[in-house]
Amino acid sequence: MRLGIERGGRLIGYGDWASITPQSAELGLAIGESRLWGQGLGVEAGRLLIAYAFGVLGLPQVRAEVHAPNTRSRRLMPKLGFREVGVVGEETYGGQPTPLIGFTLSREDWNALSPKPRG
Repeated sequence: MRLGIERGGRLIGYGDWASITPQSAELGLAIGESRLWGQGLGVEAGRLLIAYAFGVLGLPQVRAEVHAPNTRSRRLMPKLGFREVGVVGEETYGGQPTPLIGFTLSREDWNALSPKPRG
């Protein structure tokens, strides 16, 4: 499932859910133009995607995999509440075999991070 990320009415990236099962799904996120990086757009889009997964899709857990050298994405995961679980595989990245770092986030942990309404 792929969803577009828009800013000012213009498509700037995408978020997707892969390997969807009743137990979990894998998050993918990309902001295409490098001039837009570092502006919090990934955090904002990631939070919306996670809320969708736990709300609309009703999943108990979400996962993500990041290429080890991708420091921006590795820093993003904890900002979204993900916990690093270690190396989960290897893929080619930049023409070289590269470890994939796995991350996981449970609905319970997400709910603990989410702001509660004041009453």
